[in-house]
Amino acid sequence: MLDIELIRKEPEMVKAGISKKKANPKLVDDFLEVDKVWRELLVEIETSRAAQKKAGEERNIEEAKRLKEIIKTAEEKLKDVELRRTNILLIIPNIPDDDVPVGPDESGNVVLRKWGEPKTFDFEVKDHVELGEKLGLINIAKAGEVTGARFNYLMGDLAKLEFGIVQMVFDFVTNEKIVHELAEKIEPGYSAKIFIPVVPPVMIRPDVFRRMGRLDPGQEEERYYLPKDDLYLVGSAEHTLGPLHMDEIIPEENLPIRYMGFSSAFRRESGSYGKDVRGILRVHQFDKLEMESFSLPENSRKEQDLIVSIQEHLTRELNIPYQVISVCTGDMGGPDKRQIDMECWIPSQNRYRETHTSDMMADYQSRRLQTKVRRKDGKLEYVHMNDATAFAIGRILIAIVENNQTADGKINVPKVLQKYLGGKEVIG
Repeated sequence: MLDIELIRKEPEMVKAGISKKKANPKLVDDFLEVDKVWRELLVEIETSRAAQKKAGEERNIEEAKRLKEIIKTAEEKLKDVELRRTNILLIIPNIPDDDVPVGPDESGNVVLRKWGEPKTFDFEVKDHVELGEKLGLINIAKAGEVTGARFNYLMGDLAKLEFGIVQMVFDFVTNEKIVHELAEKIEPGYSAKIFIPVVPPVMIRPDVFRRMGRLDPGQEEERYYLPKDDLYLVGSAEHTLGPLHMDEIIPEENLPIRYMGFSSAFRRESGSYGKDVRGILRVHQFDKLEMESFSLPENSRKEQDLIVSIQEHLTRELNIPYQVISVCTGDMGGPDKRQIDMECWIPSQNRYRETHTSDMMADYQSRRLQTKVRRKDGKLEYVHMNDATAFAIGRILIAIVENNQTADGKINVPKVLQKYLGGKEVIG
């Protein structure tokens, strides 16, 4: 959530910022109106308590009783007002950074750079479903019988390829030399701290989910809920990595803290009926490698730039053509201050498709989570948070399979992954 003092002191700036994200600027006026009542009630309660104390000291019993009732009534009003105030505050989105392109939807996104040339084939290109089913690597039909639509089995060498990708990523982000080389390109001397591998929980309490800003009004339909246990299934490892330091104060010298999480993720894909129903691109259950970092406020941009450089490096290792996108205000997430996406080339569709995202939150999430840093001078501030995809496994498998297909329907294994498949160079 936004800093309340920022809303109070610069309401017009906040209105202008959230309007770019298609949020109603009236939210600011609504908040300030309720906030004014909230502050007046606080003053009334404190004034009445002081008067009650004085009446008690003066043995004025009737006056003390009268003031007690006034305080009780005011406190009941305060609870209601505080709830309305909080509910409005939670739906005010983050303000986009100055360099974020302004646009109504994905049409306003800007390509920052490209890497690699889309491969040309001298034979008819097959999609990942045809290739996978022919080689016994993907079984969608049986998953449909067992579980329903938008589920799949990954089989044989494709299952081994998934865990090869996981191991490759863990090997990379725990290598201080490699992280150092990338950090130096962001800024000489920037922190080369490695990422800590994590296998996080895939269930989360509703109150923590809301504190992450991922269960606000309008988001519930996308989530799988287990009513008997009052738990949600996560839609990304980020959802349980972000709260790792909630209600904590981190010493300045411990930052940045970087995590690489691997987990299954679950999304209803509500509202996407008829979109990408073929194959494993848009499914209800998928595995994902996700980065989460906690940094000093002045380093959050550098941290996101480092994370994007890691995304690019890993994708280049697989030799997959991609483009990097600056996501515009109308297409970015509510908690995001700056969002950078990557899209990989998918031959069967003859276009780039989103495979990665990188979200810079600044202090929007940490303010909800009450995750703070204690500066060396003793001052407390909110940390800044970044999260990003290392690989969404299903989507990167599509890119690997399709970009490495052969004329006889086999799949060349990217060189960097061959050691994880026992030296195998070709699947099929």
